This record gives sequence, structure tokens and C-alpha cells, in this order.
Amino acid sequence: MRKKLLVLLLLFSVSIKWAKADEGMWLPYLLGQQTYNDMVKKGLKLTKEQLYSINKASLKDAIVIFGGGCTGEIVSNEGLIFTNHHCGYGAIAAASTVEHNYLKNGFYAKNKQEEIASSQLSVQFLIRVEDVTKQVEEELKGLDGAARLQKEQQVYNDIAAKTTANTDYEAKVVPMFKGNQYLLFVYERFKDVRLVGTPPESVGKFGGDTDNWEWPRHTGDFSVFRVYAGKDGKPAPYAADNVPLKPKHFLPVSIKGVKENDYAMIFGYPGGTNRYETSYGIQLKTSVENPSLVDLRDVRLKAMFEQMKKDPAVKLQLASSYAGIANYWKFFDGETKQLEKHGVLADKQKQEAAFAKWAQDKPAFAHILSDYAATYKAWSPYAKQRVYLNEGILGSPVAAFAGTLSAVEKALVTPGAAKDALQHAVEAADKARTAFLEGENKPSDQKILAATCHMFYTDIPKDQQPTAFYDALKAKYGSLDDDNTYRLWSVNLMANTIIFDNARWKAFIANPDAVTLQNDPAFAYASAFIKNYIGKYLPLYNQFNTRINDLGREYLKGVMQMSPNANRYPDANFTMRVTYGQVKPYSPRDAVYYDYVTTMKGVIEKYVPGDYEFDLPENYLDLYKKKDFGQYKDAKRNDIVVGFITTNDITGGNSGSPVINANGELIGLAFDGNYEALSHKIQFDSDYNRTICVDVRYVLWCIEKLGGAKNIIDELKLVK
Repeated sequence: MRKKLLVLLLLFSVSIKWAKADEGMWLPYLLGQQTYNDMVKKGLKLTKEQLYSINKASLKDAIVIFGGGCTGEIVSNEGLIFTNHHCGYGAIAAASTVEHNYLKNGFYAKNKQEEIASSQLSVQFLIRVEDVTKQVEEELKGLDGAARLQKEQQVYNDIAAKTTANTDYEAKVVPMFKGNQYLLFVYERFKDVRLVGTPPESVGKFGGDTDNWEWPRHTGDFSVFRVYAGKDGKPAPYAADNVPLKPKHFLPVSIKGVKENDYAMIFGYPGGTNRYETSYGIQLKTSVENPSLVDLRDVRLKAMFEQMKKDPAVKLQLASSYAGIANYWKFFDGETKQLEKHGVLADKQKQEAAFAKWAQDKPAFAHILSDYAATYKAWSPYAKQRVYLNEGILGSPVAAFAGTLSAVEKALVTPGAAKDALQHAVEAADKARTAFLEGENKPSDQKILAATCHMFYTDIPKDQQPTAFYDALKAKYGSLDDDNTYRLWSVNLMANTIIFDNARWKAFIANPDAVTLQNDPAFAYASAFIKNYIGKYLPLYNQFNTRINDLGREYLKGVMQMSPNANRYPDANFTMRVTYGQVKPYSPRDAVYYDYVTTMKGVIEKYVPGDYEFDLPENYLDLYKKKDFGQYKDAKRNDIVVGFITTNDITGGNSGSPVINANGELIGLAFDGNYEALSHKIQFDSDYNRTICVDVRYVLWCIEKLGGAKNIIDELKLVK
């Protein structure tokens, strides 16, 4: 009895705490009464059915998946969408030319005829969610490891296909709680999405990489699109006579402003968290994976930036790629530092000690932590090599493209391959090459090639390297410790690959042969590293991943049995979630206090004429000097509020998400998190975590005053 009491006390004192104050990415479909009551306590004025309903219009009907990895919100009865500037960045860049540089100068359609179609965008509306756990588990009964993974996908596909039969809907089954629950999400996708407006990049990306993940922030991170439908209101491919979508619900826009402690709610599609990660995973992440990724991306970014600052055309060409690489370069650097600073590893170890005590007399769970330790020990020696392949060797655009030509090689050398397999592979390669060349900047890529190839040789154990490649490199170009060896090699590769030679490429695709491809320096390079990995290390990674999946499911099953009444939420996985909190300031360190809002005064203070990150449009300065704030002025500050922070729990994928007040009205757009809480994918920090939001009044000021597009304002339902 005494032993059991001690175990219970230990569990109580270091219990695995999932949902702290303001923590949680909750499924609106499964919003528990405890969570809803807390939302009401913090100020929410809406009913559960007003948040999520399949029978009536609700907030969920105004929220869309925007593109492939962001969130957007419907803000008018004519399908107008607000999202982040960085979410629309690729479409804005694609619509831009040097002569009509909308990325640099901004763009606002003064009428619907001026809106610009985007072939790369779509939006998805969530129709409904169903719990299919019983169906999935019946099919997977008794399976684990690779057999379970293989069967899982088949089961998912069968359920989705049955659900969408004879409809235009799309569906997917998504595992929750590491495979202890399965939900079916049904969507309707619209593919006619048009650019309506964007601020100049100097506003939409103000602060650049310097301010990324930082507060105070002064970025006007928004863009405006519109979703169109066929005349029947159903999804339709682009057509000039399509009509603006009439949504089931759209968000009114409040220009009343925010006050400290105001209720704030965010709906959106957070992309991924790993809050149930073990200490073993954190050790690998902080000691190997994150530092490697940061070092490799740093090299790539420097090479790209050197060329971008020389030429506006190159800046436009590389802008979208550079932004994507830079965003998570800073994130992973900060994540490691914050995980270490906040002692997350020690927290996880305490939680695991509590679990071990609870599980010691339970055969189903007693082995789990020791199995975790053995599994990580077996894989860890090879983890760095995998990062260096993906982020280093294949971080070179030409190497990455050359690697895709493996499909052509396979069709050429596989005995008995289907007759049309080679034709399809060559046609796909030719199409991919065209897209690759549009985004390729040879001077920066050449430097990336040389630097990452050298880093792989220096940093990866010699017995994990493609030795034949490095032996040949040394024989032809010199010492493998000399930077000049890699420079000479990269110059030769870029000059002699068929990828950049139109005549030789056309001859190859007209009459493809294995010898020509295998002797190509770019293909030979990429292939050497890819085959080295696939032949020796991919099987080990697959074993590791499969075992970790099984252990994760078993571990979380045990955790839920250990604390059956805990209020839990599943990890983010790009399914619709709602998070709630309050507008609050914070103090990141001794003697430093951050207010909960920033203003245009701060924009002007940061302004550096001609600077890459802190320049401003000329008319911006004129409007500020005149104090031409219109109806968007904050009376308390006699200025425009640019941004504000809340305690909401978000992550990547929430970009563009609406920040909604207690009445269901739009007050801002979420676009970033703060540096002090970059451990948030692994562990939420209730003291430091803040969501950075652009105030909707600044968005509207930029549209009306800076952009002269009052037609867009007139379309909104403003709450004053």
C-alpha cells in the first residue's frame, strides 16, 4: 500500500501535463464541455453550434485551407479572402514581371475584371468530420510495424473513396493521438482563386529575416484573394464567366480595436506539432538534427542573398524559395536554444519516470521506454547523414533536379520495363526541367554545390560517404580538404551537364540512353549520394520510423490510461483547430517589458531608406506625416495599431488564420510566433508563448489609404 501511495504521489507531482492555461489546438468537432466552459469564462459570447455545425452556417464555414499549407478566411458575401502576404507570396511572385512587379510595388484590383487568376492556388472548405476509429481498428487488428503502415493507407483510401463516391468532395482519414483515434475529414475544393490585392513587399515583409519570429513586430503580413465558382455555385476550373462564391458564412470585421486581456480565438489549420515527443527524440533533435539543418541552410541562404541583392530580377526569381528556406532556418536555431533554455528535456524525463513507475507492473507498457532507448541508439549514428543529404546535397537545386532523373535511369536499365514507362519518365523530366530552369540561379547554385559537397566530406563519417565519388573528385581536382577543389568541380559540373544545354538535352530526350545520363556530372553527383543512402541507410531509417510509430501509439495509449480524465488535444496535423487565449503583454527577461501592441510610430522608427528589409513606400511616409489614419486610428494611442500579441497556441499552417473576438468578428490575422517560445512544437510555454498578429485596422488602412482600394473596404461588413 505504501509503495502504491508513493507511486501515486510521484504521478501527481510530475504528471504529464498536456493542457495548461491557453494551451491547446482543439478540434471544433470534438470540443469538450470543459474546454468550451473555459472559453466562455475567458469571454466567448458564441454557442458551440455557432463555432461548428454541419447543419447550420457556423464559423468553420468561413475558414479555408489556402493553397497547400496556409489558412485563409472569407470576409465578404462575395468570396473575398484575407490571408498572410507570405501565404500569397508565391502567387504574387508568379503574377509579377520586372515591368509589372506586384511583389515590389503592390497591387489592388479596382474591380473584379482586374483580378489576376492563379493557376497554382486552390482553397478547401471543411464540410464535415466523422469518427472512423472503429472501422480502421477493425481492419488493423493484430497488425504492427510495416504491415500495419501498409494496411493503414489502404484502409484510409477505401474509407475516403466510399465517402466521396458520386460526389465532388475530397476526403482523407487522419490519425489522432498517434493512431489511437481516426477521423475522416471531408472537403470541397475550389480551384478558381484570383489575386485581389497585396501591399508592397516593403510593407508585407517589413523587417524581413531580422524581425522574423520577433516581437515587437511591424509587418503588414496580409494579402487579398477571391474564390470563384461556376454559375451553379459549385467548384469549377477557371473561366472568365465564373462568379464570386456565395459563402455559407463570412466574418464581419471589427475596427473597435483590442485591449489588454481581450478574448482572442484563432481558427485554422496548424501543420504539425510533436507535443507527445519523448526525451530521446528531443536529444536527437537538439544535438544532431537542428544544428545540422541550421548550418546547411545558412550556407544556402548566403549564396542566394549574395545574388539577390545584385539584381532585382534575381531577387524576384528567388524570392519565394529564399523566404521558405529562411523562415525555418531561424526557427530551428531558436527551437534548439529555447528547448535547452526552458529545460524541456528534463521535463520529459520526469514525465517518463512517472510513466515508468506506473507501467512497471503492466506487461503491455513496461517495455516501451527501454524499447525507445534501444531504437534511438540504433538510428542516431546515421541521423546526421540523412539531414546532410536532404538539406545539403539536395539543397542544391540542380542536384535536386538531377536526382529526379533517377526515374528515367530506372526506365532505361530495368529489364522488362513497360514500353511506355520510358516515354512517361522522359516527358515528366522534360516538363520538370522547364519549371526548374525558371527558378534556377546558376551563380548561387554553383556556390551551394561546392559548399555542401565539402561540408558532407568534412562532417559525415567517412564510412557513410560515397567513397568512389570522393576518390574521383580527389584524383581530378585535388585535396578534399581544399575549398578550391570543390570550386573547380562545381564550375565543371555547371558547364558540362546536359541540364543547362538545350541542344544536348533535346538530343537526349529524343533518344535517351543510360550511358549519357550516367556520365552526366550533375546526375552522377546526385545519384552517388542518393544510391548510397537508399542502399545502406534508408532501410535503417524505415525500421526506425516504423518502430517509433508503434512505440508512439503504445506510449500514448498508456498515458491516456494512466490519466484517463485529463483534458487532452491531439497533435496538430493540418486539420481544423480552434485555439483561444487573451491579448497580453509579456516580459521575456529581466528589466524588459513588451507591450501588447505596436504602432506605425514604430514602423517609422525602424525605417531605413533603401534598406533590403526596412525600406518603405514613399506615399507611406507622406500619409504618416499627415496623420491620415481615417477611421482606423486607435483613439488611445492617436496612431494606427500595426500588430498585437495574444496567448493563443498556434504553429506553422496557422499562417493567415483569423484572430476572432468574443463575438465572432475578425480583429487580426495570425502570422508568426515569438522567439522566446520557439520550443512550441514540442512543448507549450504558458509564460512566454505569444502569437503575433497583424491588426485588421492596419490591413484596412493599407488597402484604403496606402493602396487606394476603397472598393475592397466597401465590400466588408465593418463593426464600429
